[in-house]
Amino acid sequence: MTGHITPEMKYVVEQLVPCYGVDGRQRLKPAAFMDMAQEIAYLAAGAMHFGYDELASDGTAWVLSRICFRFLETPSWRDEVSLYTWHKGPYGPFYVRDFSLEGKDGRKLVAATSSWVILDVASRRMMRTNEITEMIPESTVCHEDAIAEPASKVMIPRGAATEEAGEHVVAYSDVDLLGHTNNARYVVWAMDCIPYEVAAEKEISEVSVNFNHETRPGDVVKMVRYREGDVFYVEGLTQDKAAFCAKIVFKA
Repeated sequence: MTGHITPEMKYVVEQLVPCYGVDGRQRLKPAAFMDMAQEIAYLAAGAMHFGYDELASDGTAWVLSRICFRFLETPSWRDEVSLYTWHKGPYGPFYVRDFSLEGKDGRKLVAATSSWVILDVASRRMMRTNEITEMIPESTVCHEDAIAEPASKVMIPRGAATEEAGEHVVAYSDVDLLGHTNNARYVVWAMDCIPYEVAAEKEISEVSVNFNHETRPGDVVKMVRYREGDVFYVEGLTQDKAAFCAKIVFKA
């Protein structure tokens, strides 16, 4: 997958929705969108010279902290789509990156916003934005909003009666290029905690995920869930620490 930078400082790739990224009704899965978004984020940052290679030379790496994406119209298998991404600069401790998945005719299908941090790989210390501003020129910022508000903190409502929803042992297929669980896998686990008849039949409106604590091969992640109508919360716990929390909203 290759792309180019537009005059508006967006990075865009064109592709087909693949068969391995859709469900039984041939609709794009949320985790498949996550995979697409992660790849183009790496490509875009690399094309602007603050990507994986540049950070790796300093012993640092981009790490996704939060994401929110909305299905305005659900893409289907073999749809011709254009995926755009652009970064909006620092926002508090985060760097904000937005995404827009668009159809061949330009209609918007999926809108997303995400919050990233730069991590010192050896110490696992989060770098402050003022420590790295010189690496990311203001000239590369695009101030357009795919979603105006930054991705928010996701938590199961206080006092909610949760129920156990299974567990997962982190294994080979879960691990990414940094050696910990790939972010899209948390969305896979969360979707698998939702009753199949709901996940398979209803359309998704919005997915929000916070990535709170990394997991590695051999870790046991226990899932709990809470349902409130068409809204599901799924939290993954390792040794009583919240690894992730997801909020998945289905269309009524």
